[in-house]
Amino acid sequence: MNRLLTLVVVIAIVSCNSQNETGMKNGMEPPVAEKKDSILNVHGDSRVDPYFWMRLTDEQKMAEEKDEQTQKVINYLEAENEYKSKVMAHTEGLQDKLYDEIVGRIKKDDSSVPYFKNGYWYYTRYEEGGEYPIYCRKKDNLENEEEVIINVNELAEGHDYFSLGGLTVSPDNNTVAFGVDTISRRQYVIHFKDLTTGEIHPDRIHNTSGGGAWADDNQTFFYTSKNDVTLLTEKIWRHTLGDDQSEDELVYEEEDNTYYIGVYRSKSDNYIIIYAGSTLVSDYWTLKSDNPAGDFTQFTPRGSKHEYNIEHFEDKWYIVSNWDAENFRLMETSENSTEMDNWKEVIPHREDVLLNGIDVFSNYLVVDERYNALDRLKVIDQSSGEEHFISFDEPAYLLSSVTNPEFETEELRFRYSSLTTPSTTYNYNMKTRERVVLKQQEVVGGHNPEDYITERIWVEARDGVKVPMSIVYKKGFEKNGQNPFLLYAYGSYGSTTYPRFNSSMLSLLDRGFAYGIAHIRGGQEMGRKWYEDGKMFRKKNTFNDFVDCSKYLIENNWTSEDHLYARGGSAGGLLMGAIVNMNPELYNGVVAAVPFVDVISTMLDESIPLTTGEFDEWGNPKNFESYEYMLSYSPYDQVSAQEYPNMLVTTGFFDSQVQYWEPAKWVAKLRDMKTGDKILLLDTDMESGHGGASGRFKRYRRTALEYAFMLDLEGIEK
Repeated sequence: MNRLLTLVVVIAIVSCNSQNETGMKNGMEPPVAEKKDSILNVHGDSRVDPYFWMRLTDEQKMAEEKDEQTQKVINYLEAENEYKSKVMAHTEGLQDKLYDEIVGRIKKDDSSVPYFKNGYWYYTRYEEGGEYPIYCRKKDNLENEEEVIINVNELAEGHDYFSLGGLTVSPDNNTVAFGVDTISRRQYVIHFKDLTTGEIHPDRIHNTSGGGAWADDNQTFFYTSKNDVTLLTEKIWRHTLGDDQSEDELVYEEEDNTYYIGVYRSKSDNYIIIYAGSTLVSDYWTLKSDNPAGDFTQFTPRGSKHEYNIEHFEDKWYIVSNWDAENFRLMETSENSTEMDNWKEVIPHREDVLLNGIDVFSNYLVVDERYNALDRLKVIDQSSGEEHFISFDEPAYLLSSVTNPEFETEELRFRYSSLTTPSTTYNYNMKTRERVVLKQQEVVGGHNPEDYITERIWVEARDGVKVPMSIVYKKGFEKNGQNPFLLYAYGSYGSTTYPRFNSSMLSLLDRGFAYGIAHIRGGQEMGRKWYEDGKMFRKKNTFNDFVDCSKYLIENNWTSEDHLYARGGSAGGLLMGAIVNMNPELYNGVVAAVPFVDVISTMLDESIPLTTGEFDEWGNPKNFESYEYMLSYSPYDQVSAQEYPNMLVTTGFFDSQVQYWEPAKWVAKLRDMKTGDKILLLDTDMESGHGGASGRFKRYRRTALEYAFMLDLEGIEK
């Protein structure tokens, strides 16, 4: 691999930790990581990285016998875990109480709302004491006998981590394909189960993304494989049930490593669709599902800076496209004339409305769109052209179409949730406009939405742009500057952070916290431009927006510097790293979950998953201008000798999205350079990856740790 990175390793130096953490006052000295100064030369600029040695390969992590470096890294991570446990030992009772509260609100024998597809009602249910779901179905009607497709609890026995993905039933309803990951690296092994006999086929397809698509012959299965090193999805294969994986036929290979690929079956069931997408470009290839041995045909030639998605219905395709439309528009074309020159506009581009997607029915078209940072569903009668909106009155909420596999129906299923209203699934008659609640998330022990208040605040950022912020608190919360406030944000990839209900958050709200979501630039809450203004050379808008929202809360007596907390994860962890370098004085505590903080080194290393696919998100540091800009905010590189807030940093040893060494190096560097006596903790889950522990309840142990960390800083012991 050609790189502009030169690495020189000099002699090891053991660091002297000059800071005086609170833990040391109790006789607990924090771990001191060994320093081996590595000189990283790029564009003639030299960076000294004393903790570069912490990086391990997958082979080193997985080896039964650990080499010296591997053991040294593990020893350091375990020392940090031990230190964290000792510092937080006095909160163990509180952590247990929080955990019991959080899982106690979850209905143990819950089930999903059934949906009908191809002659069966499908649903998922949980049993008392079970960590994992049970996937079930009933033929024809819900009064018939239940058939268990997969009981994940049985498959997960004996595994510290277990994830099931890509559950896909064949067209004849007799076989199910499913992926299994027991490492937490998102490398799935696909298995096949005969639903008539209950037997598992001997077929094993390794190193996949987990999902796939059946052809109409019920024997051919298309799936996506990953690069062994980068874990990027790069090939689509044709597998025949009963054959060895070595006999599978390659049908598509993506040669551009900035693209992610996958394969699925259209809602119409008429097509197998391969998609390939980068940050800026979409590409599709189609094959009739009744022609499994055929060749895929490109939908339209791959362009530059053109994102779109497709939906097939009867004899035409609908296309949601940003072709000359920043906020996207809706197009359509004949089934047999799919090149862009043949596309016709159905819904034009609108400057103030983002078109998220569509749901197609035989007589209706449902448009999912966002206006003024609020979701809405527009129902269009395709025969009369009459249209109306489905809307709600709360100031901030989530509203989205959910599973709607049938075309011939007047019933739309959608989900609604807000910061105070538990997730609610509705059936909506698009003709009569009657809505019926099918299920509302049950909060065991009771929950009264009227006990809580939601507000939507608009904060003027330093450049004059108004940033929406969603806030929830329990009645009785006083805006006197003395109450704790947790502010959350993400702000990357155009990902919208929805103001949805989270029953876990009640444990903070009921103890006097307010909770807010800063809908900062980098997401798409305010349309596509909102995303464009928070990426690449405008990435600092994301950080500035969060800081300005924090200052607004303090200036308007929602809270104060002594009671303001911040949390973000993954790319939101990068946000946390940036804001504590910029304005550490604003926060009493910060939780950075699986944080992407070593921006330059990670984006220079094309062997790391996600790197090449994200050059158009962050920039490519092999280009000097990008390097210079990214270096100016990279949290690891910008750590300085200043007083940082109390901090809890979390990671997973097997994380394939943000490698564990980023937060580990960051914490080590912070320990060495920070001043003052604030707490700094690193919590590494040695069994899991990016999403944390598997299972329905285990993950809440870390939630309880995070909450206890903040509550303890507030002096709240119960």
